[in-house]
Amino acid sequence: MALRPNDTPDVVLIGAGIMSATLGTVLKELEPSLSIALFETLEDCGLESSEAWNNAGTGHAANCELNYTPQRPDGSVDISKALEVNTEFDLSRQIWAHLVRKGAIPDPRAFIHPCPHMSFVWGEENVAFLRARYAAMAAHHCYHGMEYSEDHAAIAAWAPLIMEGRDPAQPVAATRIVSGTDVDYGALTHLLVGHLSGQGGVAVHYNRQVVALDREGDGRWRVTVADTYDGTRQSVLAKFVFIGAGGAALGLLQASGIPEGHGYGGFPVSGIWLRCDVDAVTQRHHAKVYGKAASGSPPMSVPHLDTRVIGGRTSLLFGPYAGFSSKFLKHGSLTDLFRSLTPDNIVPLLDVAKDNVALMEYLVGQVLQSAQHQFATLQHFYPRARRGDWKEAVAGQRVQIIKPDPQGGGRLEFGTELVAASDRSLVALLGASPGASTAAFIAMEVLQRCFPEHLTEDGWLPALKRMIPTYGIDLRTDAEACRRIRAETAPVLKIETV
Repeated sequence: MALRPNDTPDVVLIGAGIMSATLGTVLKELEPSLSIALFETLEDCGLESSEAWNNAGTGHAANCELNYTPQRPDGSVDISKALEVNTEFDLSRQIWAHLVRKGAIPDPRAFIHPCPHMSFVWGEENVAFLRARYAAMAAHHCYHGMEYSEDHAAIAAWAPLIMEGRDPAQPVAATRIVSGTDVDYGALTHLLVGHLSGQGGVAVHYNRQVVALDREGDGRWRVTVADTYDGTRQSVLAKFVFIGAGGAALGLLQASGIPEGHGYGGFPVSGIWLRCDVDAVTQRHHAKVYGKAASGSPPMSVPHLDTRVIGGRTSLLFGPYAGFSSKFLKHGSLTDLFRSLTPDNIVPLLDVAKDNVALMEYLVGQVLQSAQHQFATLQHFYPRARRGDWKEAVAGQRVQIIKPDPQGGGRLEFGTELVAASDRSLVALLGASPGASTAAFIAMEVLQRCFPEHLTEDGWLPALKRMIPTYGIDLRTDAEACRRIRAETAPVLKIETV
């Protein structure tokens, strides 16, 4: 859609990924009269981290990801972070179910499929950890239906590929939740953007790169965009700007000049998958099986053997193998990291480098790892894997947050963070994991941070509760509400429940 010289949208969304698509959908549901302009540098939506092959598509509910459940010194397991992520995914389920019911998403199988989530470990120490983890999680209502086994035959019935050819004397353990999902966030992004663009007052602009963000005297933002084909520039004036551009968000936050963004930096982490499309293999594995991360590795490098359903075809992914690239986006530039350096974030960056030597060594080791070594890692999960059945695939680029601390240093964050202007007119989403799976939760955070005056009974609250019936209810403590909403959303989304 062509830009008009004097466009004045209420909302500008930068980046056409799952984050902007979700926030735009929510805002339009709550206030149909809002005018929204969405700008994307690439030729279509959902082509970076939201694209199906660029992420694990787990539908992260912290069922199987062991990095969310650290072990305490006394041997017990802390599940508090897992519970946060688990119930955040319930917000996504409720929004999606609402859109399916109203016909905005015709068929949920276009983006979500039932797929059991498993954790799998071997070795006495790891088995003891998983046993303790299961004891903590199974006692909580959020993990109702979780199964546990140390029996080779039982685990083989759940996921035969991971057990065939394994030493029968090797201690192993696994947990399983059959209500897990596989989510194609690229397909979901297309569905949401398609629904948005069909509504009045919404303009989606591809091949438009935001090159400047300037605050006007009246508090609005002048958003200047360049045509990626001919370089011509145009601008719009917006009351509110959401920067949901993945790895490009840091540079745009810096360009905005808001003091709240000072000191933030980014550390890029790349990834490689091994991918199998051989039907004789893929039809024998129906699960997402997560193991333990190597010591010093980032959370996004937790190894897993995943069933993926993309474009109606079932494949398996294994990985990711972490690596380093100075790009902030898969379609980015090798100068991204260097262009992000500023006088106010160089000290936090150096401070993080000093305190994360083990991570640097791990990433260097991964970069230097041979294809033979990579395949040997797969064989720890799938002993009888054949090299000819697998090919290499490049995962999406992730930019971890380097956050300034009050002492003038910095710390490396592996989650996501919203950085908002004091007047709530602009907010940027930084970070990566758990990313797409909690887009709905992030959208709720944006509402609470930037539109609190609208969250009233005579404002947006009734519509919000129609979309998310448990809004304002803590599903970690309200077992009945948790059970009820999962039972209600599962059949609408055509997924399993227990």
